[in-house]
Amino acid sequence: MRTTVELPDEVVRAAKSRAAERGESLKELFIRALTVELGWPAARGLSVRVELPLVGSAAEPRVDVSNADIEDALAAADAERYG
Repeated sequence: MRTTVELPDEVVRAAKSRAAERGESLKELFIRALTVELGWPAARGLSVRVELPLVGSAAEPRVDVSNADIEDALAAADAERYG
C-alpha cells in the first residue's frame, strides 16, 4: 500500500542516514520502526534488525545461556559447515 506522510526535513535526513548506516532502504527502516512501535513480533514475516548488546525485557521470557551452550552451538555449526 502506498501512502503519503509529511515529515520534518531533519527527521527524513536522520532516517536516511540511519538507513544507510544499517545498509537498508528508507522503506525498510520505516517498516521496522513502525512494527517495533506497534509491538509486532518479527514472526509476522518482517525482519527486524537488532544491535548488540541486547538487554532483556520483563515482557519476554528469560533465556539462560552458559558458555558451554555457546561452545556446543559453535561446534555444531562448525560440524555442519565443514562436515
